[in-house]
Amino acid sequence: MRRTLLVHDGGSDQPRYFNRVNDSYGVRAMKTVILGLFLSTLIAPSSYAQQPPAPPTETIKTAANQTPEQQEVINLSNTKWDWMSAKKVDSLETLFDDKAMFTHMGGTWGKTQELATIKSGGIWYKKAAVYAVDARILGNTAILLEDIDLQAAVGEHEVTNPFMVTEVYIKEDGKWKLAQLTFSHLLRPLKMNANKK
Repeated sequence: MRRTLLVHDGGSDQPRYFNRVNDSYGVRAMKTVILGLFLSTLIAPSSYAQQPPAPPTETIKTAANQTPEQQEVINLSNTKWDWMSAKKVDSLETLFDDKAMFTHMGGTWGKTQELATIKSGGIWYKKAAVYAVDARILGNTAILLEDIDLQAAVGEHEVTNPFMVTEVYIKEDGKWKLAQLTFSHLLRPLKMNANKK
């Protein structure tokens, strides 16, 4: 049964009629809209929080001035890339510490396996384009970070990847020995291919 309410508006000569059913529906609809808006303000910020963070774009920069010791390690690292490209395992064997570890995208192994991999051509480090180097000397330890593009032949496939390479050197008896070499794949585009265009 519908009930109609007669209301007299003081500013008008005509009475207005309200349907209580329609009026209660309108109130419920308004409450639903307000509740929906309130909940959306709670949900919206949490959906932003669930978005993965943008990859970092920060990279290293080569210092304008290096100490003689820093420059010595940087030069040794550059020579190492040349030896790896030329597959000079005898020179690399002298440079690599017996306990050295090598971390690649496909695994981590020691000095013997790294030298065997280079000698056999399992990985042929054809060209390392070094864009920036950060060298830090901590007592008898040197840590190098290198922003590089590495062109390599892995088995029968030639690949070029952007890496942040971490090299750790230990000074023993006045000579630097490579103790750790780690390749961390970067999300930035290749610079080597861009320079060819």
